[in-house]
Amino acid sequence: MVAIPLSSFFGSPLSAALLTLDGVAGLRGWQWLLILEAIPAVLLGLAALAVLPSRPAEARFLTPWQRAWLEGRLDAERQAASAGHHGHGSVWSVLTSKQVWLLAIIYAGSSATSNTLSLWMPQILKSFGLSNLETGLLNMIPFGIASVFMIYWGLRADKSGERIWSTALPLALTSLSFALTLLTGSLTVTLVLLSLVLLGNYAIKGPFFALATETLPPAAAAAGIAAINTLAHLGTGAITSIIGVLRDKTGSFPVALLPLCALTGIGCLLVFWIGREQARAVPHATAAPAE
Repeated sequence: MVAIPLSSFFGSPLSAALLTLDGVAGLRGWQWLLILEAIPAVLLGLAALAVLPSRPAEARFLTPWQRAWLEGRLDAERQAASAGHHGHGSVWSVLTSKQVWLLAIIYAGSSATSNTLSLWMPQILKSFGLSNLETGLLNMIPFGIASVFMIYWGLRADKSGERIWSTALPLALTSLSFALTLLTGSLTVTLVLLSLVLLGNYAIKGPFFALATETLPPAAAAAGIAAINTLAHLGTGAITSIIGVLRDKTGSFPVALLPLCALTGIGCLLVFWIGREQARAVPHATAAPAE
C-alpha cells in the first residue's frame, strides 16, 4: 500500500520533467509524458506473467514448510466455503452482505480521495500561478509525508490491536481538512491542508483492511475484500467525474472537493456504527449456555 503514495512522490517531479519535452519530435509535453510513463507499465505487466507466482506452491521466496502450510490452509478454506455455499450462492451472499456494502462505502471515500488528488492536486497547486517544475516539486510533499505516516499509523494500529478508532480518526481528519480548504486562498495553507488530507487518507489503508478482514466471516473474507475494493472503485469513477463537472461549473477547486468531504465524513460515521454492532455482538458470542 505504501507504493501508492510513493508512486506520486517520485512521479510528480518526473512528470514535470517530461513536460519540458514539449515540441520534441513534433509531440506535446503531455503526449511524451503519457508515452514514456506507459512503457514501464506495459513491460512490468508482461514481466508479471513470468515472474509472479500463481499459487503458494510456486513461490520461491517461501520455504518448503511455509508453502505446504499455506497450501493446506487455502485447501481447508476452500473446503469450508464449498460446504457452506453452492453454485452462485457464495457470490450472491457477498453481494447482498450488509457488511460488504458498508465497508465498500467507507473505502470509497479513501479510494476516491487517492485517485482524485493524484489527478487534480497538480492542477490545484498550479492554479496559484506555479510553473510545471514548481508544481511537481510541491506536489511531492504531501505524498512523502503520507508515506511515512502511513507506516507509523499501521504499526501503531497493529500494536494496539484497535481497529475502529484507527480507521475513523484518519477519515475524520481527511473530511475536516477538505472542508477547511473552503476558508483559505493561501498556497501555503492549502498545501498544509492537502498534506493533512493525504496523511489521513493513506493512514487508514492498513487499519481498514484489518477491520474488513475481522468483520467478514473467514470463509467469505477473500471474496468480500475483492468486492469491497471493486465496489469502492466504481464509486471512485463516479466521484472523479462529478468533481470535474463541479470544477467547470463553479471555477472553484474547494467547492469541487466537497463530495469527497461528505463521503469521507459519512465513512467515519459508518466505522463507528460497525464498532457499535461489533460491541453488541460480543456478549452474544461469548455467552455460555446455562446448565
